[in-house]
Amino acid sequence: MKRNYIFSVLSILLWSFSGCESLDYAPANQLNDKNFWKTEKHAHEAAVGLYTAMKANWAFGCDFTFDMISDLADGTSPHAGIARGTTFSSADGSVQNAWQYLYELVHRSNTVIRNVPKMSINLTVKNEVIGEAKFLRAMAYFRMLNAWGGVPYYDESCSVEYEYATLSNPRESAETIRQHILEDLTDAIEKLPVSWSSSDYGRATKGAAYALRGKVYLYNREWKNAIADFEEIVYNKSHDYGYELHPDYNELFRLYNGMRSKEMIFSIQALDGNVAGHGLELCTYLGNKSTMRLIASNCIVPSTRLVDMYENADGTPFDWDDVFPGYNAGDSEFRRNILSVAINQESTKITDVLNCDTAKVADAYRRRDPRLCLNVITPYSHYLGTDAGSVPMDKQFVLHNPQKGGSPMEAQAFIRNSEGWNSYFWRKFIPTGNLDGYWGEYTRVPYEFPLIRLGDVLLMLAEAYNEDNRLEDAVKELNKVRERVGMPGLNNGDTWMAVSSREEMSRRIQNERAYELAAEGHRYWDLKRWGIYASTVRNATDIYGDLMFKREYQSRHELWPIPLVEMERNPGLKGAQNPGW
Repeated sequence: MKRNYIFSVLSILLWSFSGCESLDYAPANQLNDKNFWKTEKHAHEAAVGLYTAMKANWAFGCDFTFDMISDLADGTSPHAGIARGTTFSSADGSVQNAWQYLYELVHRSNTVIRNVPKMSINLTVKNEVIGEAKFLRAMAYFRMLNAWGGVPYYDESCSVEYEYATLSNPRESAETIRQHILEDLTDAIEKLPVSWSSSDYGRATKGAAYALRGKVYLYNREWKNAIADFEEIVYNKSHDYGYELHPDYNELFRLYNGMRSKEMIFSIQALDGNVAGHGLELCTYLGNKSTMRLIASNCIVPSTRLVDMYENADGTPFDWDDVFPGYNAGDSEFRRNILSVAINQESTKITDVLNCDTAKVADAYRRRDPRLCLNVITPYSHYLGTDAGSVPMDKQFVLHNPQKGGSPMEAQAFIRNSEGWNSYFWRKFIPTGNLDGYWGEYTRVPYEFPLIRLGDVLLMLAEAYNEDNRLEDAVKELNKVRERVGMPGLNNGDTWMAVSSREEMSRRIQNERAYELAAEGHRYWDLKRWGIYASTVRNATDIYGDLMFKREYQSRHELWPIPLVEMERNPGLKGAQNPGW
């Protein structure tokens, strides 16, 4: 990628913050009027510092990991306590880290909003940087609102470098926090440009602020307001935003080395994959052990629930009994018998297909919504991984019968799960081979990761239309997303594609968001706002139906506990813990 992208200058801005410091106790840096806040260059560097905090793993840099708390994925980290429920507590590391990193983003935003207005620089530059800070502050508070409900609110009047030892604001109500978010986004819309020059690609835009404000309205069931904001950027009401669905669904999640898509509204940029410490940790969590240099991965894997949700290619519901009669009622031994093969001790070839018709099994996945096999590595399909070094090497995912000997080995022909699970693997976001020599830093991936993209906005607009009793309009927007991957549209004349009520359309939208947005981290927040999270919590089972681990749901899980350490630090939080904690 070009070295002038915004994240290529992160290292020159020395904020003196460690990534784990929180607003509640972290002293600020030594930036002051004597040595900073003087020039347009300083304003630009301050803006870059905001994106540093935004892309931190515990802020928004690992948003894809939230799918493991939903019905779309299973995993061991980083949110195992929340996902399994059994160890979910106010001392959970995920809860504490998210709180600290989100407040760090708030603090940096406040520092910019407080200082930039006083700078003697071009007014347009000044407004743009303030708009960015307000957009990112709104992002942080919106995430906190969805996780905890009301939280302590700190704006630019709070100067942490002087007040870090005495910060004690009490919790504000959820409605008050929401109003602050909306005010920030409204101001950001006024100040942000429609687009930036190519050298500043990735900075927040007017369209991103409209999309996020529409999402805030949607989550609060303000359908008409949500519609107005989404229509603004989908139909270019006031400006030509230029957003389009990317024609190739698979390529959309493999943007690197200067590749761009008009579908991206706001995304995290990733630097060169050959530079240690750069890029996103997609492979660390989603990759398999054949993904570049034997990385011990599989922290998060696609759930059997997700795979079974995908429709047949003609739009009819998929049912395993249609492929193998008796499959659904059969036990794990029945399924193992028809799905498994034998491999040799060296893990180089299938030695006996046993009772498995491998072509039939493969077709059970291939003859469905194309997004299934683009998002997931399915049994008897192939994946271009690497050998024990970094040389591209074809791998196959087989379900092997261990009683016949042998074991899949990533250095040889077959993919292995590091947890020993008989689970699926992610294909979405996972590089193939070594990207023709471009990629060499195996823990991180050089792909652009979408936080807001047009496909998501179209489905949110469809939802708002549907809830506003505009079924025909809702169908139109959802069908755009299906058409991109060649799936039949709703109300196309086939009886099984007919939708005639708001309730039916709601179910279609809920499913479509799963098909389209898998591994992007939206599902957990969707399930909670729809009020159906409890009904989706179930034990994690593998392809055969065997238990991988148990999950537990309690009503108190709907809102996260305020971290115990924050309750101890801030006297203003005394007696303000969420219900049940």
